[in-house]
Amino acid sequence: MNYSTLISTTDLIPHLTNRDWLVVDCRFGLADPGQGRREYLEAHIPGAVYAHLDEDLSSPIIPGLTGRHPLPEVEQAAQVFGRLGIDSSVQVVAYDAAGGALAAGRLWWMLRWLGHPAVAVLDGGWQLWTALGLPVQSGQQSRLARIFTPVPHPELLVNADEVTASSQDAMIRLLDARSLERFHGHNETIDPVAGHIPGARSAPYLDNLLPDFTFRSQQELRQHYQAILGEIPAERSAVYCGSGVTATHDILAMLHAGIGEARLYAGSWSEWITDPNRPVTTE
Repeated sequence: MNYSTLISTTDLIPHLTNRDWLVVDCRFGLADPGQGRREYLEAHIPGAVYAHLDEDLSSPIIPGLTGRHPLPEVEQAAQVFGRLGIDSSVQVVAYDAAGGALAAGRLWWMLRWLGHPAVAVLDGGWQLWTALGLPVQSGQQSRLARIFTPVPHPELLVNADEVTASSQDAMIRLLDARSLERFHGHNETIDPVAGHIPGARSAPYLDNLLPDFTFRSQQELRQHYQAILGEIPAERSAVYCGSGVTATHDILAMLHAGIGEARLYAGSWSEWITDPNRPVTTE
């Protein structure tokens, strides 16, 4: 079977030596971009390769035009995935130390966007793996490169213009995955403008997780998002965050809950505020 949302540590362990499975360590520190790689080199799940959010899962920032983690071009992403050792036959498992939010969810979403549904996020991530005393290894790991052939799904994306248009459509729901404090413009320490996109509803990604960084049950997630979406199907919703990374966590949670797949505003808040004509609110 293919895993396409979450996978447990129990289900992953038997496949660690399977060459058609690939574990990708996506740990990253927003305040210290080198932190994740250092931690990976010190200890990681056996056989795991490393993907860096800035270098592998984002394209360069264009000041004044893009958000903080612009989505790579299709061919750029395909080259990265091929270098990591991914082709259409490979089951990918991504993990991080933030319950899937930095940046395992980003890798998960990007592979789905490029037509590779056999990708899952490790439930509980690095914290659960180490808490259970499961084996680790140190040093750089690599796999033989494969040819990754992208089959893009542009319908999984929305851009700023579409977000603007959707604000006038009562049948489209926009979700903000940042903390409630940032949503209301309190304690904004990352982006130069505080607040949120008018019409958005707060849906912090941390609400998807239990204290041990595992996801809440499918039933709990279903009830949670149905309360936010109301009568709007997930496919008519879009999610944003600060830079298009943690927003994928909400998309993952909804899909795992069985209520459908929301779209991603990849530029997110940090792109939205590059245009002073775009509206902002804190209410």
